[in-house]
Amino acid sequence: MSLQPPSLASRPKGGSIPSTKAVILVGGPSRGTRFRPLSMELPKPLFPVAGHPIIEHCFRAISNVPEIKEVFIVGYYEESVFQPFINTISNSFPHIVVKYLREYQALGTAGGLYHFRDVILKGKPERFFVLNADVCSSFPLNDMLKLFEDKDAEAVMLGTRVANEAASNFGCIVSDAHTKRVLHYVEKPESHISNLINCGVYLFATDCIFPAIRSAIKRRTERPRLLSYPSSENLESSFFQGEVDDEDRENTVVRLEQDVLSDIADSRQFFVLETKDFWRQIKTAGSAVPANALYLMKAFQAGSDELAAPSGNIIPPVYIHPSAQVDPTAKLGPNVSIGPRVVIGAGVRVKEAIVLEDSEIKHDACVMYSIVGWHSKIGAWARVEGTPTPITSHATSIIRNGVKVQSITILGKECGVGDEIRVQNCVCLPYKELKRDVSNEVIM
Repeated sequence: MSLQPPSLASRPKGGSIPSTKAVILVGGPSRGTRFRPLSMELPKPLFPVAGHPIIEHCFRAISNVPEIKEVFIVGYYEESVFQPFINTISNSFPHIVVKYLREYQALGTAGGLYHFRDVILKGKPERFFVLNADVCSSFPLNDMLKLFEDKDAEAVMLGTRVANEAASNFGCIVSDAHTKRVLHYVEKPESHISNLINCGVYLFATDCIFPAIRSAIKRRTERPRLLSYPSSENLESSFFQGEVDDEDRENTVVRLEQDVLSDIADSRQFFVLETKDFWRQIKTAGSAVPANALYLMKAFQAGSDELAAPSGNIIPPVYIHPSAQVDPTAKLGPNVSIGPRVVIGAGVRVKEAIVLEDSEIKHDACVMYSIVGWHSKIGAWARVEGTPTPITSHATSIIRNGVKVQSITILGKECGVGDEIRVQNCVCLPYKELKRDVSNEVIM
């Protein structure tokens, strides 16, 4: 599909197709605490959902935009953490150059972009996508690009509708229904303003976003900062800190959502593409299970040959890694991912679950609404189960006996569940052996 800009005269820099890049924001090791115990073993962006790391789903969408030749992963993990993934993805998508840009301290979503602006701007791209890695979506990037061109926009964000009561947990967008222009943007408002929310996927004109971030940094650093002294008698000797040097300015934490987007909304060239397709945020460990279901369903609808063929004992969609051993009498699905070298015994039932590599589920066990951690073992006739939540819900916790508990049961790395043991609505930290029935607990 050719995406010719509406007016080449108005875009003097590029050729017939303006240069486009992409940035994926992955955060860092001090974040992702809500993804524990799974993030103890593996950074959240590399956690496998529907058979592939979460971040790989971003790359698959980016690879469908022919203009994008360069992608930057921005985060503050060590480079070595992402290098094996970058090597693999570079082989899968050889037409895309992938680079990891490491922050040495948390700079915020906008601060990180600004810090690496010279690298991003090399080759004079006219616009670039920004994707948050913890988002599960069909990523309609070409549709965003088309809207960007049609409206001669400075910025386009992806939006979706959620239930009114859930909206205030997200950034809320007030837009003109006819023109799709963003009129007002508020991050996590205290009162209801809209059920159209920010999906964390953006397309920015380079000559719009960097000046907007610079203004936000200037506002943050030039607020007078009162230096206090222990005694009120010394109030006269308090003083306002003077000029902020460039290094301080560079290291200011500035976030796109809280500090920049509402200002861009005032520029009147900011638009929202409302997706009717699926969207989920992968914040908690439990939210990987609905994300897994959504990606599997998308693959099934697209006729992906990666999925197991439907049969009497395979209720689609189901992903089984080629190295896994599944007994033909085991019943799997729907919405199940089985990782490398997993062994599943006779008569086992697995539904709405992720079973990670090198795990074993012995005969006649049942695993539902759960994540089974790496190298874990589930005994014969055991039950490991969570509680189903509505597909429209963005929460992965439920109230049991007045206490908020995880609706998805999660076993960390190398957990053991004894024969005939029942585990329900629990989060189990790594290396634990469960020899009694447990429910609604965090096992530490």
